[in-house]
Amino acid sequence: MPADHDRRRIAFIFPIYNEEENIELLHRTVDETMAPLADKYDFSFIYVDDGSRDRSMDLLTALSRRDARVTVIELSRNFGHQMAVTAGLDLVDADAAIIMDSDMQDPPRVALELIAKWDEGFDVVYAQRRSRQDSMFKKLTAGAFYWFLRKMASVEIPRNTGDFRLIDRKVVDELRKYREQDRFLRGLISYIGFKQTAVLFDRDKRHAGVTGYPLRKMLRFAADGILGFSVAPLRMITRLGYLISLLSFLGILYVLGVKLFAPTTAVPGWAFITAAMFFLGGIQIIMLGVLGSYIGRTYSQVQNRPLYGIASVRSGSPVDAGQVAR
Repeated sequence: MPADHDRRRIAFIFPIYNEEENIELLHRTVDETMAPLADKYDFSFIYVDDGSRDRSMDLLTALSRRDARVTVIELSRNFGHQMAVTAGLDLVDADAAIIMDSDMQDPPRVALELIAKWDEGFDVVYAQRRSRQDSMFKKLTAGAFYWFLRKMASVEIPRNTGDFRLIDRKVVDELRKYREQDRFLRGLISYIGFKQTAVLFDRDKRHAGVTGYPLRKMLRFAADGILGFSVAPLRMITRLGYLISLLSFLGILYVLGVKLFAPTTAVPGWAFITAAMFFLGGIQIIMLGVLGSYIGRTYSQVQNRPLYGIASVRSGSPVDAGQVAR
């Protein structure tokens, strides 16, 4: 049935990486959840396969053949979650886009609340976790990250939020102008502004499969968030340098005092000097590491490489992969 162009269009964007056990359930659940709104909105679904190594791409291809509302973007390799979402946002052609993870931890029913807030006039409606069924380690590290990010970042990034959110078309258009290599989308969306509000929800357990964010990727993602929206680490280096200089000056005064007023108590030795050298050497290496992180990000940006590569685009209507901005 042809779409009614007087009705507003909403597109769901799902990044996919080794989610063969979740795809069918995800699509069916979202479709059934949105069914009560089918007479008011036209829904479409964009699946971005981020170099999956299982049968995800085969299942997505079959899904696109069954449902003309489905578009499948196949990336040329694994570029990461943020790049996969970016590819979907670059292709989307709707009045609003809803970004949702594909592991069923983001409950599709919450999308109804996101749409309701959008109807009230908000441009960005982000889902904010009231509770999460994750391991204690994941909860502690996530809490520490958001606390640290809030202290460091130059913009207000809502606590306990992921990429699960609804974005109005004008926000999507604005976001497309930002072509940063080390992407932290929730920070970029906060930086862009517009009218934003939250919807609280309880995050579910992963339905199947394993997380695409092991500890190594979590640490890198956290670094993207902190380094991309804060120069505080650079300021901390300067303050640490001042502190070490002050301690060194106090140490010199102490040595002079002992030499002048209590020379008999002075014990010659190299232990203190050696420890001080190692301490200062470690501090210098840390400082160089922080500087290197910023320089590395600058180097990646100056290269101006495409953010991702597209192998194919499959949909109910023909789409040329060259149409997608990179």
